[in-house]
Amino acid sequence: MSKNNSKPESPDLAYRRIVVKLGTSLLTGGSHQLNQEVMANLAGQIARLHEQGVETVIVSSGAIAAGRHKLGLTRTIKGIPFKQVLASVGQSRLMNTYEQLFGQHNITVAQALLTKADISHRAGYLNARNTLLALMELRVVCIVNENDVISTDEIKEARFGDNDNLSAMVANLVDADMLMMLTDTGGLYTADPSRDPGARLIPLVTKIDASIKRLGASTASDVGTGGMITKIEAAQLATASGVHVVIANGQEPDIILKLASGEPIGTHFTSTAGNLESRQRWMLSGLCTRGKLIIDNGAASALKKQNRSLLSPGIQKAEGRFSRGDIIDIYDTEGIHLGCGITNYSSSDISIIKGSHSNKIASLLSFDYGPEVVHRNNLALLEREETSAHRSTLSLQH
Repeated sequence: MSKNNSKPESPDLAYRRIVVKLGTSLLTGGSHQLNQEVMANLAGQIARLHEQGVETVIVSSGAIAAGRHKLGLTRTIKGIPFKQVLASVGQSRLMNTYEQLFGQHNITVAQALLTKADISHRAGYLNARNTLLALMELRVVCIVNENDVISTDEIKEARFGDNDNLSAMVANLVDADMLMMLTDTGGLYTADPSRDPGARLIPLVTKIDASIKRLGASTASDVGTGGMITKIEAAQLATASGVHVVIANGQEPDIILKLASGEPIGTHFTSTAGNLESRQRWMLSGLCTRGKLIIDNGAASALKKQNRSLLSPGIQKAEGRFSRGDIIDIYDTEGIHLGCGITNYSSSDISIIKGSHSNKIASLLSFDYGPEVVHRNNLALLEREETSAHRSTLSLQH
């Protein structure tokens, strides 16, 4: 078997399937063009993991920066169509660079351009998942990016559109063990380290709450589209899918190898769920949620402790517009996200039957899809077990 298809195992590595997100500021070295030396070093590290049997997917920024450099533009010109042109020019140059660098290690690369719409529906999600898994099985390193040419999400800097959140989606898709978000900073700090010399690195986050998000509300990079807050949002999604997440400085020597070996570098976010089924990962990804249900304490307890279905008497409020068969988020009265599920009734139906006994549904609506608003088989529930005022764990309820 050739080196490109062999898959030796290394007992020294803590993670076997890794998604590596490479930010624009890292790939350009803070300039307005791709830094070949930096990219060669990162590719070399991934190649060494590849030789040890690690499956790796890269989510790479840098296409717009590459396009800007190719066209000789050194200043930022705002406007969605123009940036889409830059992405179109730069994407092929970005891929060509990766192909050359990994070719030196006898590794085949592939390209996958995704948009939110591509994986918002179950069929598209499964198609993308199956393709990425097949590429890994063939020992191909896939380079994933947002399809900026047709998608305006990233160009508008919408929070799902940035590559931080895309990397979390990819980690969700492939059941990754670890998501490395590599940038030009050491991780999450108690304050902005560029402004406050007393800022301290936070090595471990076990719960992503409002206080952590406030710390992450930092200024975006001059050449990237995201900031620390988008990385924290991405970490929240990935950890809920059972993925260990780390934010670290990609300029540190052998950083990818060190993190794959389990070294405590950067800021680590512990996963809050075990191994999830693909369908549950898709539901929890938030890609397709169309609305929200607020339920009372009794209903919340029945879901969390008794593995019961969600019935109409426990529903206090329906928010958003959704139809029967849509995925909706479920929250308790304190605003805690309990999970999500596939609803048997539309938002307009629920506004009529909420708080009413299930045996009154037929008379209230003139039809009846059953007593369960969300059946327990269609629930992906995150149970929060408070261990202290500031720490909690999440476990998936089947």
